[in-house]
Amino acid sequence: MRKAIIGGTGVYGIDENPRKETVSTPYGSVDIDIVTFKEEEIIFLARHGKKHSVPPHLINYRANMKALEILGVKWIYATAAVGSCNEDFAPGDLVIIKDFLDFTKNRPVTFFEGGEEPVCHVDMTSPYCPMLRDKFITFSKQEQISIKGEGVYVCTEGPRFESHQEIRMYKNLGGDVVGMTNIPEVIFAKELGMCYATIGMISNWCTGMQQDPIALHDIETALGNNKELLSHAFMTIFEQSLDQDQCTCNASLVSL
Repeated sequence: MRKAIIGGTGVYGIDENPRKETVSTPYGSVDIDIVTFKEEEIIFLARHGKKHSVPPHLINYRANMKALEILGVKWIYATAAVGSCNEDFAPGDLVIIKDFLDFTKNRPVTFFEGGEEPVCHVDMTSPYCPMLRDKFITFSKQEQISIKGEGVYVCTEGPRFESHQEIRMYKNLGGDVVGMTNIPEVIFAKELGMCYATIGMISNWCTGMQQDPIALHDIETALGNNKELLSHAFMTIFEQSLDQDQCTCNASLVSL
């Protein structure tokens, strides 16, 4: 069973002489890289494309996740560039995502659309794999990687940033960080029985959290400091023995 890294904004590849492949799925074709790391093949998928040309609301999430399933992937680490609406999480910090609030509007959010298929629901008790999260925490302590904590991810439709009042609402609802891509990616991972975890890279303060407007150069600086660190961490953790008996990610579907 294979392992994969999904790179978000600022993380478009791994410098390990990748082999490029195109995977055909019922939802469209997907370009991926395959790297050999210590005799094991690791899949890398750039969520926005290698040139960051696909906006968050137009990403073909179903094709991406189906391609990983076709390739035999069972374990996924993902990165996500996020804004912070929590005063304790500042630009440049790393946060482990533990739960989400979904404010997307126009995206397909399931593989199960009725017709000849049975009605299925997916359990969201632990949307982000606790086993992968624990392994990342353990690795971070061993390597002295600073993790500011765990946070709730608010997913918006994008591509615009959020208004001040929207951020106030998300914060009051318990959100810590805000992004545009983790939904429906995490949902599809659960539907496909994959172990999936996301590490949030704080790229900026959300609207209204600071007086200064959001600036591109500040985002690029915050992301640049963390992308190589995370890629190394994921690859090293993937060397370990991973077992889906340590979680319930492959038993999340409830059929009626």
